[in-house]
Amino acid sequence: MSNQEYTADSIKSLKGLEAVRTRPAMYIGSTGSPGLHHLVYEVVDNSIDEALAGYCSRVDVVIHSDNSISVADDGRGIPVDYHAEEKMSALQLVLTTLHAGGKFDNSSYKVSGGLHGVGVSCVNALSVSLKAEVAKNGISYSMDFCRGIPTTDLLEHGPTDRKGTKITFKPDPDVFETTEYSFDILSKRLRELAFLNKGIVINITDERCEGKSHQFCYPGGLSSFISYLDENKTSLHPQPICFSQVKDGVEVEIAMQYNDSYNENIFSFANNINTVDGGTHLSGFKTALTRTINSYIEANNLLKNNKDKVEIKGEDLREGLTAVVSVKLPNPQFEGQTKAKLGNSEMMGIVNTSVGEMLGTFLAENPAIAKKIVEKCVNSAIAREAARKARLLARRKTVMEGGGLPGKLADCQERDPGKCEIFLVEGDSAGGSAKMGRDRTFQAILPLKGKILNVEKARIDKIISHEEIQVMVQAFGTGFGKSEEDDGFNIAKLRYGKIIIMTDADVDGAHIRTLLLTFLFRHMPGLIESGNVYIAQPPLYKLKSGKEERYVYSDAEKDSVVREWAEKKNIAIQRYKGLGEMNPDQLAETTMNPATRTLLQVKLEDVVEADRIFTVLMGEEVEPRRKFIEDNATKVKFLDV
Repeated sequence: MSNQEYTADSIKSLKGLEAVRTRPAMYIGSTGSPGLHHLVYEVVDNSIDEALAGYCSRVDVVIHSDNSISVADDGRGIPVDYHAEEKMSALQLVLTTLHAGGKFDNSSYKVSGGLHGVGVSCVNALSVSLKAEVAKNGISYSMDFCRGIPTTDLLEHGPTDRKGTKITFKPDPDVFETTEYSFDILSKRLRELAFLNKGIVINITDERCEGKSHQFCYPGGLSSFISYLDENKTSLHPQPICFSQVKDGVEVEIAMQYNDSYNENIFSFANNINTVDGGTHLSGFKTALTRTINSYIEANNLLKNNKDKVEIKGEDLREGLTAVVSVKLPNPQFEGQTKAKLGNSEMMGIVNTSVGEMLGTFLAENPAIAKKIVEKCVNSAIAREAARKARLLARRKTVMEGGGLPGKLADCQERDPGKCEIFLVEGDSAGGSAKMGRDRTFQAILPLKGKILNVEKARIDKIISHEEIQVMVQAFGTGFGKSEEDDGFNIAKLRYGKIIIMTDADVDGAHIRTLLLTFLFRHMPGLIESGNVYIAQPPLYKLKSGKEERYVYSDAEKDSVVREWAEKKNIAIQRYKGLGEMNPDQLAETTMNPATRTLLQVKLEDVVEADRIFTVLMGEEVEPRRKFIEDNATKVKFLDV
């Protein structure tokens, strides 16, 4: 036992922004990619708060070539006058002091996303450099910082026609695991903000890639958001159902539309913050939706032919529903600085009441639309009951066959999931090569028969009854579905840390890969969100000249090697059309051995865009798919016809 004394000298008080640099994850969630991008959100949210207050109409975000970021707006500009109490300029106070800002003064911002007052000061603390430029009252000013410490005084630069604030910062590589920004991740957030704030213009430019930019501006607001989300789906009613209401100083705005898909797509926001984990406002919406539609069904006796057959639950009422729930309130209580969940208890009742009143009125005034929605919900309930029976049947089959794992699975010896990986392999031929080439200590092989069901066009009962899907679910061990479902997904039971899709390097292989990714994205998204899904990269060719051999992964790489070997004689080129054409040693060396293989990790950076792409590629509508192929044909790395 240590004899070290525990005295007052043992207590350390962190001054200024020291606490942020010491424990950055407490303030921005993590020091990985989510935390890195959160820095940008904190600065942008300040500009959006200016828009909510009626002073800002444009925000420009630029990713510079060195991965620094600038965010500029045309708002009022951060105050630069002298703060007598703190004996420094207001600009320096805002950028160097936690819990300092205009968000604590209800007269400056009635509604705001950045209420903790730590946002931009955290960005400053965690940046190796930050420059604040302010154009205010016809004069331009600037001030520079390094890791939260001023490196210049407040400088006055003279007259200007501009107004607003520009923050340029470069994240500190000593803090973050990566300092490379994703254009797609930032675009997703900026697109959301443009939808949530009618008419504001938001631009993003990536100087690392010439011509890469977006401009977001949606005068239709949430209605435009729903139309965007459902662009390639067949809607049950032509226009989104939209309503808004101000109640007890809180603005509730809802937009929703039913389509003929089998997926639920609901997004919730509080003061423009994407509450990815939901909260009381989302709970209020779901409760009101269930109560209101069920009340309408009962009042109009619409279940007279199904009353004894089916019980309609909340999940049935949300099948094929795309909805956006946005609330704006004076004093939001978020769980954590990253604001992933709204905690205000009163919001459940406010949203519940508002949605109940407005949706109830809409259904009563639009009986034709209401009938279509009810029919959709009843069919969903019937399919859900069929899926429940299919699950029970699959479990009984497993028990009767004497085990919990599918017979075709060649399992590994290791039992620590973090060390295990499973290859999903196309066909018995490739499966045979993979089984012989694997390291059976930690690598499992699951051969799949042909192409699995296209889940984008199938209801849940058909999906869970599909043999190859049952086999995968059994092998993974997590259960089927999304985590919030009663009998659904549990990531803690995952048997393999890496799920590796290994298909042929041709068009059929790409199709099978897309089918598998569609299934995982739609019905086991937790595997992708947790970073457990990978795509193997088998070679397209083997080039040989004499004793020298080289595997290449694209036509361009093949041509490059051929040019490099121009002086060599008798260059043999072997094209691998299938994994089964490779002997086990070749497959192991090129595609399976961790020391020599290349794996692509499947990441979900933009849920909205991913939903659109899967709908285009695998949905019912042909025209959007044709256009996607035409627009992206020149980007294809191989074409095996």
